Order: sequence, then C-alpha cells, then structure tokens
Amino acid sequence: MRLFTAALATETNTFAPICIDRRAFEESLYAPPGQHPETPTLCTAPITVGRKVCAEKGWTLIEGTAAWADPAGLINRQAYESLRDEILDQLRAAMPVDGVVMGLHGAMVADGYLDPEGDLLTRIREIVGPDILLCAEIDPHSHLTAKRVAAVDFFVVFKEFPHTDFVDRAEDLWRIAVDTLEGRVKPVMSVFDCRMIDVFPTSREPMRSFVDRLMRIEADDPDILSLSVIHGFMAGDVPEMGTKTIAITNGHPDKGERLARELGLELFSKRGTFMMPQIDEAEAIDRALANPRGPVVIADMWDNPGGGTAGDATVILAALLARGASNVAVGMIWDPIAVQICLAAGTGAEIPLRFGAKSAPGTGSPIDGLVTVKRVVRNAEMRFGESVAPFGDAAHIHLDGIDIILSSVRVQSYDPSLFTALGIDPTEKHVLVIKSTNHFYAAFSKIASEILYCSAGSPYPNNPAKTPYRRASREIWPIIDDPHGHATLAADAG
Repeated sequence: MRLFTAALATETNTFAPICIDRRAFEESLYAPPGQHPETPTLCTAPITVGRKVCAEKGWTLIEGTAAWADPAGLINRQAYESLRDEILDQLRAAMPVDGVVMGLHGAMVADGYLDPEGDLLTRIREIVGPDILLCAEIDPHSHLTAKRVAAVDFFVVFKEFPHTDFVDRAEDLWRIAVDTLEGRVKPVMSVFDCRMIDVFPTSREPMRSFVDRLMRIEADDPDILSLSVIHGFMAGDVPEMGTKTIAITNGHPDKGERLARELGLELFSKRGTFMMPQIDEAEAIDRALANPRGPVVIADMWDNPGGGTAGDATVILAALLARGASNVAVGMIWDPIAVQICLAAGTGAEIPLRFGAKSAPGTGSPIDGLVTVKRVVRNAEMRFGESVAPFGDAAHIHLDGIDIILSSVRVQSYDPSLFTALGIDPTEKHVLVIKSTNHFYAAFSKIASEILYCSAGSPYPNNPAKTPYRRASREIWPIIDDPHGHATLAADAG
C-alpha cells in the first residue's frame, strides 16, 4: 500500500483585523516533506500517527508539506493557493496511491475562498479519482460544508474541548482507514444539521456526559465506526456555519442518519446550557483577591488568540493596576514592537514603555508605565500536551507589582510553562491572568485553587444573536428561537 499524507490548517476569525500571510504559517509550523517533527501539532497528528501505522504494516507513507498558522483573520490568497498547490503537486508526484489521509482544521477562510478546505479536498479527489480512499481529521470548531462531505469518504473530529485528544482521534482515523483498505469495513458518513451555534466545553456538564455517551456507543455497537460533533465556529462568517453531528457506520446509512439526527436534536434540546458561567473583570478581580489561596486563574476568555483575536487586550490588566493588586502574573499580551524595545534595552533595564491594545476596538487602552525588563527570551515556547507551541521572542516585564509577559507571536495560553519559560514560577503567584477560552483548562486546573472565566471588553464576536453576519444562515439558534420548526413550516409551505 502507498499512502499520502499532508496538513494545511488554521482557524479564520473573519471579524479579526489581523490577516494571515505565508510568514504566519512559517512562524507557527511549516514543515516540507519529511521535516515534520516527531511530535504533532494540533492538526498534524495524522502525519505522526501515520508514520507509526505504516511502519507496522510495512506500507509506504509519502509525506507532503505540513503547515499550520495560529488563528487570525483572512488568509492571503497567494499564501493559501501556494500552500495548496504545493501539496497538490506533491500528491501528483506520489501517484498512484491507495489512499490520502489529511490533517485539516476546517475553519479556514481565504481571500476569494469561503471554503478553502472544500476547495483543497475537491482538487485532491479530482487527482486520485472516485475510488481512492480520502479521509481527514478536523477540529470541531470548523464548518462542515456539503462540498467537503461530497469529496471525502469520512471525517474524524476531535471529541474534547480542550483538544486533548487530537492524537487519539488521529489513531481512530487511521484505524478506520486501515480497516477500509484491507476490506473489513465500508464507511458511510451521515450528517445532521443541528441548526444552532453554541460553545461546548467538555470539561463540564452537560457536554462531558454527551461525549462519554458517544464513546460508549462506539465501543458497544459494531456498526458504528465513529461519532463526532462539529461544534461550529461562531467567528467565521460563512454560509454553512453552525453545529452538526456526524455518524460513520459500516455500511448502514439509514442507521447513521437516525443516530446523527437523534444526537443532534439532543444537543439542540440543551442549547444555551453548555457554556461555562462568565463574569466581568470587576467581579473576577474581587473574587480572585478575596480567595486566600493561590494561584487563582482568571481566563480572559474572549481575547483568545486561539479564536483569532490579537491577544493584546488590556482590560483586566488595567483593572488590576487600578486596584493596586500585586503578586500577579499576566501571560501573555501580544506586542511585537514592545518586545523589540525590551530586547534592545536588555535584562535589568528600567524603561518607559507603552504596550497592548493596538489591534482593535473593544480591547481597552494601551498601558503606559515605567517598567523593569526582568528577562528576554528568543524563540520562547510552551507545552501543549505532547506538542510544543512557540510564541516567538518574548519579554518579562514588571510594572507596579505585576509581572507581564509580552510576546511577538500570537498564541493562546495553553500551559503554565509559558510563565516558567520567562523565569516566573506560576505556583508562587496569587493571581494568574491568561488568554484562552478553554484549552488552558487541562494544564492550569492542576495548579489552580480556582478558575474564573472572565468576559472583558469586546475583542471577539461571542454573541451570535447580535453578531453582524453577512453570509451565515439566519435559520439557526440563537439568531431565531426555533429553526427546526421554522424549517418544517417553510418546507410544508413549499
């Protein structure tokens, strides 16, 4: 057997002002054939798992390029087309192949392309023909378009949010691929449109029990090869934005359609109950300072670079400074210019510095102060599970009792190692302020005495009922109350 694998991934917040060019991929991950590291990034696990599987089977694995950019706004057209064509040319050179196994995200939007993944997968299908296996692993914060569904044999989706299971799901993807190629199964994918958009953290109920149920069904029913939920990505203004359920059966499309519908309607029945409770910055600081034990983690949940924002909001920091808080660490604020100034000043320097809140309205005001440069680090990085997340050149500054990390590459706060990388012991701090919606939970919950989810400012379009969508369907909750009833009435009237 000859298998081809590659990865092309990012997540596009179409409301974000920061665009992605080829350099953004190169700063995060750009690995030409054979140069992908041993450990996977979020969307490249099909490559590293594929190496192991094909070695065990004695199959040939042809690796194409792997490229990942941290989430932001619109992708430069030339950047997308050049990376797409690079992978397609590699596939053509590898032909003939028995299968193609891709690592994607699923929420890309490029200049001129509302559905880049659909474009890429359709072009792959045209190269390999209708009978060659084509499958992919995708992120649940994605858009499941009809074009993509038509192009592939099946998708496997991360089940967990935070995404701690991307390697496990890549193993599922390859298991089904191997069983298909060796003739043991005939996967059929069924999809149900929930007609909703919500946020589904699996670190709390009711989504925790729902995902556990999916895994029990997979284990107990031999007809079911995989079950997934596409959470959707509310910051992506595209026509097919929204939550969907996927059932992959072994040749039982009717059963798959019934199960996908049942699970989708169950999610819809619980709409509005999944999200973690949110508080504003004043209440978050009150509660954090009142807690005698540390560290208390305040998650600046909507200024999350993992959702495409800049990560430079200063709303919580400004409130902490106004309160005279101390023994606090903030990680991170994205400000490449301020980092360069700190690098030039050097460790130990005391300098006047303006930083933060440069990207967009709703992020607060820049912070001005006389800061001490405590440490500067070139090419800093933190852990994310089995992976490594670079955040570029970085500076640790101290201002009025607060330690602040400034980064030159936007990335969310995955792990406490972001603090230790800059010489800060996070366990010694009373309050830690981080920027992430929920990916931080797996690592930070191990050291936190309390976790507070803070909605501060307006850096992210987090209320779909009020978001000024131009392309997304209006026939979804919470834009309308009962899209399923509305759709039924519309169909009957037609």
